[in-house]
Amino acid sequence: MYVHVDMKSTLSIGDLAARFALATHVLRHWEDVGLLRPARDAGGRRVYGDDDVVRVAVIVRSKAAGMSLEQIAVLLDQEARDRHVVLEEHVAELDRRMAEMALSREMTLHALHCEAHDITRCPNFRSHLDDLLARTS
Repeated sequence: MYVHVDMKSTLSIGDLAARFALATHVLRHWEDVGLLRPARDAGGRRVYGDDDVVRVAVIVRSKAAGMSLEQIAVLLDQEARDRHVVLEEHVAELDRRMAEMALSREMTLHALHCEAHDITRCPNFRSHLDDLLARTS
């Protein structure tokens, strides 16, 4: 289907992929699963406008945050019935991962400055593992 698009503000699939350091097949896949709906020029080639660039940025950032393509589809669909549920679950998962990363950061900083040659024998270092050791005993 041909859609007239202002050619001053459009990108080819190659240009859009390069802008986000993606392979073109990734953009095609996102189109296949309904995340992108690029216009087509008279020759049938995909043309991406400013709104598509924003959608790709949302997808890239969301994937980096651990969202699945299915979750991203819900995020981008303002009519999705379970939108808030999916987003609330993702926020809870982000909070869990951030807490885990904070613990890992503290442990790594301790290891960086610890004078013990074998950090696993350092009682202060081991305190960073108490939560894990308690769960596995």
